[in-house]
Amino acid sequence: MSEVKVNKISPRSGTDVALGDSGDSFNVPSGAAIAVTGDLKSSTLKDSAGAVVISKSGTAVTLGASGDTVSVAGGATLEGAGLAWQSSIVTAATLTAVAGNGYWINTTSNACTITLPASASVGDQIIFSDYLRTWGTNAVTIDPNSLNFQGNTTPQPIYDTNGQSVDIVYSGATQGWIPNSDDVVSLETPQAVDTEYLVVAGGGSGGRGDGGGGGAGGHLTNFGGTAIGLTPGATYTVTVGGGGAASTSNGNSGSNSVLSGTGISTVTSIGGGNGSNGTSPAIGGDGGSGGGGGHFQPAGAAGGSGTVGQGNDGGDGAGNLAPSYGGGGGGGAGAAGANGSGSSGGDGGDGLSNSITGSAVFYAGGGGGFANSGDGEAGAGGNGGGSAGKGGSAGVAATANTGGGGGGTAGTPSGAGGSGVVILRMATSRYSGTTTGSPTVTTDGSDTVIKFTGDGSYTA
Repeated sequence: MSEVKVNKISPRSGTDVALGDSGDSFNVPSGAAIAVTGDLKSSTLKDSAGAVVISKSGTAVTLGASGDTVSVAGGATLEGAGLAWQSSIVTAATLTAVAGNGYWINTTSNACTITLPASASVGDQIIFSDYLRTWGTNAVTIDPNSLNFQGNTTPQPIYDTNGQSVDIVYSGATQGWIPNSDDVVSLETPQAVDTEYLVVAGGGSGGRGDGGGGGAGGHLTNFGGTAIGLTPGATYTVTVGGGGAASTSNGNSGSNSVLSGTGISTVTSIGGGNGSNGTSPAIGGDGGSGGGGGHFQPAGAAGGSGTVGQGNDGGDGAGNLAPSYGGGGGGGAGAAGANGSGSSGGDGGDGLSNSITGSAVFYAGGGGGFANSGDGEAGAGGNGGGSAGKGGSAGVAATANTGGGGGGTAGTPSGAGGSGVVILRMATSRYSGTTTGSPTVTTDGSDTVIKFTGDGSYTA
């Protein structure tokens, strides 16, 4: 075996030196090493089997090939640039973060919104640390800048615990930035729970003394439309309005039903208007739907006004002289109350059918107006509302938890208004099971239905 000993090999021309010919192998004996003291320029270094050991393209250097394990010998260190902590303390209200950096965030004077890079590579890392333990007073909000954060683009994560340190690493397009640590590594992007609702207020009671029917409670629903988003962990308060009590004079208005809580516009259904007392010139009460006007000589009392989007007006009482004693019907969610005519009372306006529970039910019908004991007919209650009395008969109460109006009457107590109801519906997979007030919980297909017939709450 021949041996060549030289201290330096230089190219005869140009800048390239070739070792051997195609197919040749060069062995490095045990204990020897080849040191590359200059830059590795857009080329490759292969082992004796022809496998690439080191390659470089542009500024990217690859060690080994797919499936290889790259080891660092005992006692040796593989050095890299590492995370670059920024020496300037961030005190501004905004920061545009750069991958590979660590930032001290001082929120003593103001909160800070941090915008992450618009593009990122797998393994990119950024750390944010509470410099003076003030994040609990002025929080840090992270804007993912259209990339995912824990698999979602919204809502923006908010860090509001004193002394927190947030270490995030980019995992790829699907999950995006994932906290390597943020105390308990909680989900900072909880998704809203799509929820449908029906909120019906209590109905008004009918009036006594040739009285008008009670108006139905306000009717508000998004069932079959655009869902509202409940925030996971937030508590939503439910108030169910009572129906107006039976009366021996003017009827009583129903009470409002309300759904309120974090992140939603409060839903308030207005209580139904009272039916008018026919022995005085009182008009029917305004409300979700208006109460019916009572008979009054020589001109009948006017029906009350309903609330736009919730119900309709009450009918007017008959106004001609005896024996014309008909009271107006209370307004309903689906139609206005009918006017009293001669001795006959006006029918209550119909309610609306809703299948949020899985079954079609009419809610918020108006109460019927009183009729004379002669040839007149008592006004029928709209679907869900109470019918009127005739002659000396009492008015009929509306059905409980439908928000219907009570029936009008003459010399006996009027019909009471029906209490309201609040119903929520969501995917069973998103139902938390946390309620107060003992609502009735059922399922319909893949959804859970929560029916409140009294005050309570739901925690999403």
